[in-house]
Amino acid sequence: MPLTDAKIRALHGKALKGEIVGKAADGGGLNFQNGKYWRMSYRFDGKQKTLALGVYPDISLKAAREARDKARTLLTQGIDPNEQKKSKRDEAERQQKEEARTFEFVAREWFDKKTRNLSPAYRKQKLQRVEKHLFPYIGRTPMATLDLPEIVAALDHLRDKPDMGKRIAQIAGQICRYARLMQYAKYDVSAGIVETLPDSPPTQHRATITDPKEVGHLLRAIDSYNGDLSIRYALRILPYVFLRSKELRLAQWKEIDLEKGVWLVPSHHMKMKRPHVVPLSKQVAALLQELYDWTGHGELIFPSPFSNTSPISDVGLLNALRRMGYGREEMCVHGFRAMASTLLNECGRYRHDVIEAQLAHQEKNAVRNAYNHAQYLPERKIMMQEWADWLDEMRASEN
Repeated sequence: MPLTDAKIRALHGKALKGEIVGKAADGGGLNFQNGKYWRMSYRFDGKQKTLALGVYPDISLKAAREARDKARTLLTQGIDPNEQKKSKRDEAERQQKEEARTFEFVAREWFDKKTRNLSPAYRKQKLQRVEKHLFPYIGRTPMATLDLPEIVAALDHLRDKPDMGKRIAQIAGQICRYARLMQYAKYDVSAGIVETLPDSPPTQHRATITDPKEVGHLLRAIDSYNGDLSIRYALRILPYVFLRSKELRLAQWKEIDLEKGVWLVPSHHMKMKRPHVVPLSKQVAALLQELYDWTGHGELIFPSPFSNTSPISDVGLLNALRRMGYGREEMCVHGFRAMASTLLNECGRYRHDVIEAQLAHQEKNAVRNAYNHAQYLPERKIMMQEWADWLDEMRASEN
């Protein structure tokens, strides 16, 4: 006999009092067990099975019958209701995971795993860029549903800064490729993103001086500069060594080997993160010996005028050039490297690879790049001394 709402309420009331009420059948395999649970008994592939349909009173008699009828319809289609229920539950869990696995979640996972070999400062910079330029726009978007137009739209605020836009796009690409490899996304949704960004403006070359007469004038101006001691010596040494400002400013006395005539710049000071050898010309060795009497008691070769434990700054070097009368369109700190590169390549006396090695530029061949900090060293020693001698000739020339 089919169940009624009144009978269901009565059975449920007895169960609440602790009475044993057993199982009451409704028909079509539907049962009300222990005054609380809706169950459906059925056979599939010759096996007896039970399908849980819910708990009373959350599931009423009417709702339980509707669930039974749906299950019986599946059985007529050759579908096991339990398997479909499990499949729906798995799909719901998968969707829940996908929704929780947002772009920000994946980006932080990628950052923790894939940037460990970067310097602390570069890691911090990379994370801050993602936090500033991507998370506010697509951070909450599930990685599985993220698409290229959303990333492009996220970068729209950088349309007036195309170089930064491309850097952020490259990071987004790294995160998206990681997501694909981890099967968080079906494909790399960032593919082709760089092509969607505005073109960068034409490269503006660093201000430098390459006219020999003007080079001599600059060197004499540096010699006459009467500012801070560290700034004076840094500017006097910089034209000879081809180093970047940071590589020079952070230099420590332990990097200098006057007996061997070399300056070994450690990898953590270098832009390309590999050690670099600078052959010391006689002129540079003499300047360093002079400076040692003043700053040799500390670690830094060029300490700040305000602290022996802090190096001079880029601004200090740049301000010195400005006080000498060199405007931003005439000369900058990086211009000493450009000066050496231009004039040495133009003279035709030295091989391009030798000049590039001394400038510590990135080697395209990965194997050679890993070992080239001392590559071409005999030729570089000759070149550095001849370059120093030429600079002295220009300084001495008044024409």
